[in-house]
Formats: sequence, C-alpha cells, structure tokens
Amino acid sequence: MYEKDDPRSALATAARPDSGDAIAAPQYFDLREHPVVRAQNVILVHTDAHAGDDLDNGTLEGELAVIVTDASPAFTVLTADGATKVTEPGLVVVPPGASRISVHGDGPLVRLVEATEPAWRDRVANADAYAQDAPRVSLLRRWPEPVGGQRVRVYPLSEVPDDPKRFGRIFRTRSFMVNFLPLQDGPRDPRKLSPHSHDDFEQLSLAVQGEYVHHIRTPWLTDSTAWREDEHVRIGSPSVTIIPPPTVHTSAASAPGVNQLIDIFSPPRVDFSEKPGWVLNADDYPMP
Repeated sequence: MYEKDDPRSALATAARPDSGDAIAAPQYFDLREHPVVRAQNVILVHTDAHAGDDLDNGTLEGELAVIVTDASPAFTVLTADGATKVTEPGLVVVPPGASRISVHGDGPLVRLVEATEPAWRDRVANADAYAQDAPRVSLLRRWPEPVGGQRVRVYPLSEVPDDPKRFGRIFRTRSFMVNFLPLQDGPRDPRKLSPHSHDDFEQLSLAVQGEYVHHIRTPWLTDSTAWREDEHVRIGSPSVTIIPPPTVHTSAASAPGVNQLIDIFSPPRVDFSEKPGWVLNADDYPMP
C-alpha cells in the first residue's frame, strides 16, 4: 500500500492465482564480510577499492553495470575499444567481452553481472540458496540490444535531479534495472511506510550509507509448517538485502544522519518501464 502522493500508487499490478511453490527466505548480507553474493539472475560484487587497484571483470557474455556513489573513487574502464574515465556518481554500463577497471582513489565500487557468468558464478557466498532455480522468480531473458550498438555508457546522476513525480532515478540495461532512491536525512517516519509485494521478481536493496530496518512478511500458504514470523531486520551499510516474491516488504531508514538505498532488479521491471519518463536512459535501452 502506498500513500496517494507516492508515484508507485499508480502502478498497475496484475492479479494472478498463487503457484503454491515454497516462498524463499529473505537474505541479508554485510558486504564487507560477503563481498560477492547473488540473486536468481544477478551477481553483486562489492569492492573496497584503493588507488592503483586493477580490477579484472573477466570476459563476460553479457553487460556489466557499475554502481558509482558519492563515496566511490574515480576510475577508468578499459575495454578493447579504449578507455573511459568516470569521475562522478551514477551508473556505468560496460559491454560484453573483456574489461578492466583502473582505480584512481579509495572507496567502494559495486559491480553487477549476470548470474550465469562463468567468471563469477562460482565465487558467490550464497550459492546454496540457488542450487536450484527459484521457482517463483522469472528467469532472465535479455532485453533488446542498445540503440547504436554496444559501448561503454556513463549516466551521471548530476544530469537528472530528483523529481517527486518520478520514483527515484532509474536506469536500465539489457539485464538490470538500478534505482537510485533519494537520500533520506534521518529516520523515516514510521507512519508513512509503503508495504507492498512483487509477484515474480526479487528486489535487491543495497544500503550504501546509513542504516535500515527491513520489514518483511511471508504470506501464509496451505502448509503451515512453512510459515515464518515477520522479520524486522536492522542492517547497516554496506549491505544488501535480497527480498523474494511474494513477500510483503518495506524498508525504513533508521540512522540519524544521511541514509541511502539503491534498489536493483533483474530482469528490468516492466511496470516501471511503462511509466513515461521514469527510466532515464530508455532511449538507449528499448523495451521488448
């Protein structure tokens, strides 16, 4: 449920009968302890980078995305086509093939790759959770090729200020959708939360600053032995919480200073994509 002034209140959600499949448990990771984790379709790699580091992305079959925050260092993406320097927060999309990142300062970098990538799939900390495909999660089918062909693309946040008519600042690739949510100064008002659920996709909530409480409720199915107590998990940053469908969930900033959350989806969300103006690089990455 959303407040009437929440942009998500206008989303159309299709009702469908429940599949009866078991509902996966939420997963919570401190990224300093577990820097490489996965969901069904995406692997998230967190690196505390330092000046002079040379990060090998491997030779990838799909695109790679780099999430750059205020705390991230400047870096250069090196591909067969040349070098691209990145100096400010935003999203960077790197084409398939071999690539490296040359780091020019100290700070965190977050990389996203497809979960099937041979260079990364055996490094994840939570492989057992996906020993079999999650039955409630739609498997990734890449969206269409980007307009103008594959190349390094940089989307700085400075070019797209926050707009209350739009939900966050959303970018998509062929395989991922990344939503930079507005900074939250201090704790979220507990009277204005937004519990909701998703039918067939996971949500990765990446905390890059501050602290959050993730409230997650697992719906009751016919098998009462699989019922779970509601969860109210407090977790700092950097962390990622993997929220499975169709759990009811909402997250509340809880630290007294600045809190920042970035939501990640794979494949890209159709409902967000259908809202005019919400996906900021839609001209580059068309819908199916």
